Amino acid sequence: MSDREPPRRRVPGPARPSRPATAQRRPGPGARPARRPTAPRPAAPRAIRLGSPRPRLRMVGLALTLVLIAFVVRLLQVQAVDASAYAAKAEQNRYVGQVLPAERGEITDRTGVAFASSVDAYDITADPTMFTRGQLKVGDGPEQAAALLAPILGQDQSALVKKLRPKDASLRYVKLAGRQTPQVWKQIKDLRSALSTKEETDSSTVNVLAGVFSVPSSKRVYPNGNLAAGILGWVNADGKGGGGVEQQLNGTLAGKDGKIRYAQSGGRQVPTVGSTETPAVPGSDVELTIDRDIQWAAQNAITEQVRESRADRGYVIVQDNRTGEILAMANSPGFDPNDLSQANSADLGNASVQDAYEPGSTAKVMSMAAVLEENAATPLTHVTVPNRLHRGDRLFQDDIDHATWYLTLNGVLAKSSNIGTILATGQLGRTQTEANQVLYSYLRKFGIGSHTGLGFPGETKGILAQPGKWSTSQQYTIPFGQGMSLNALQAASVYSTIANGGVRVEPTLVRGTKGPDGSFTPAEAPAKTRVVSQKTAKTLAQMLESVVDDEEGTGAKARIPGYRVAGKTGTANRVDPATGTYKGYTSSFAGFAPADNPRVTVYCAIQNATEGSYFGGQICGPVFKQVMEFSLKTLQIPPTGAKAANLPVTFTP
Repeated sequence: MSDREPPRRRVPGPARPSRPATAQRRPGPGARPARRPTAPRPAAPRAIRLGSPRPRLRMVGLALTLVLIAFVVRLLQVQAVDASAYAAKAEQNRYVGQVLPAERGEITDRTGVAFASSVDAYDITADPTMFTRGQLKVGDGPEQAAALLAPILGQDQSALVKKLRPKDASLRYVKLAGRQTPQVWKQIKDLRSALSTKEETDSSTVNVLAGVFSVPSSKRVYPNGNLAAGILGWVNADGKGGGGVEQQLNGTLAGKDGKIRYAQSGGRQVPTVGSTETPAVPGSDVELTIDRDIQWAAQNAITEQVRESRADRGYVIVQDNRTGEILAMANSPGFDPNDLSQANSADLGNASVQDAYEPGSTAKVMSMAAVLEENAATPLTHVTVPNRLHRGDRLFQDDIDHATWYLTLNGVLAKSSNIGTILATGQLGRTQTEANQVLYSYLRKFGIGSHTGLGFPGETKGILAQPGKWSTSQQYTIPFGQGMSLNALQAASVYSTIANGGVRVEPTLVRGTKGPDGSFTPAEAPAKTRVVSQKTAKTLAQMLESVVDDEEGTGAKARIPGYRVAGKTGTANRVDPATGTYKGYTSSFAGFAPADNPRVTVYCAIQNATEGSYFGGQICGPVFKQVMEFSLKTLQIPPTGAKAANLPVTFTP
């Protein structure tokens, strides 16, 4: 048993009656005093019950899930579905390609002396995307760059701005200037470097030239200035031949451009990333038949005579009559292909093959060739030449008034009688129509009315109508060189044909080409055509000697001491190319030497001499003599020492 007393249970008693809340107890003996009533306390603020965070977390989680799904889908699209397309675009932006210009071949004379060559130069280029506001952080980047480049490149500032801000915003390559000297590129490069250095220390400085670059190129130079400019031509701004041999043989000279493709960053090549390159193939050198020294002598002589005569222009052709090779082809006035800005547009080109004109009496040699070859007459045939000759609807005369001349056929050529030539060629047929047809056939065989075979750009073939279309006057003027036209090279070729024993050799200007490997390829042999017999050619050479050596001849000023010279003067009415009417004269002289063993043909023509004499023998004869003497010495051709035939010029009736 426990020592504790068990708890007493309280037995509920009878319930006490409750008091009214308002009843007051009376204090009894020993009772505590009643409490004072207290003021009611203010009610406590109601607490705000927060919602559950779980719905919000679910929303945020869902949003993040959707974002991640979008990223995953895009990632799959970029790396799997469109991977190749994006890779290609990235490579396109990363890799750039440039053309590697081929070195242009040289043009040399027959001894290898350079007439035209190429030197190092640079094409100044730019990447327009590097001049945008996004790249430079300035809006006038193209304007600032153009202001710096314009004075260096010598170009208009607004034109440069258009190139640096092209319409195609994706364009990444433009050429600002082509074929600039190394000095020009060094100026730009130094200025760009200075801006870059300043940009590193001065935050307000912007290197507006960061997007300007250079591409190695070459520039065409002509070390002899205007010498042989009409033959050589020039190279245009695109690097292509713009005239002459440069244009004619552009494909041979130009070679084949190469290509390079490399990775770039900030406009510069990344050296650690591979590149692909197709090397350029250099052009071939072209060796001309021209002798530089003879070309100089011919050009100097014709330039001086054109100046003294105050003429419109003049030409000199020097040709090796055995091979057809052109040793000189000079024009005056000319131009300097190094600076076309100073050239007169009328002087560009090669007038020796591009001008067509009526030759006058130098064409009489073809009429005489036909007469001799057809056995219509001999050098000793008597020809009575009256002061005037009525034919058709015209009255013909010689260049001077004279009493009746009693000439041999040789004398007709020596004294250059128009009337005598009409009478002689009238014997080519039983009728004038038949005679016209025969003469026409010989003119054609001599190359009149056809291209020379040179293939030179802009070459004219002259004008020679079909005999059935000859007017009444042309039937009698064509025999003495009026009413038909030719160029200077055609005229020289006629005399080379006589000098070569009656065989025409197509004129040639190119001896061959030398490839990049140094191998020389000779030009194709020129075509040869027999025009007249060797006997006729020899007889004509003797007759042409009378023009120079005989006192009755018109070519005394072409005599060369120690040498036998065959030649012919010419003075023709000139057609003014501006008005199409006759105005002034074409003066000429053609011949070859030594007359009995011909080696060199020289032809000279001067258009519209206005000071001093205009007769061919007087102003072209001295040019012929000067150029022929120089050529004979240069080529070391000695005199033959044989005596001239001295065919009679007149006869006693």
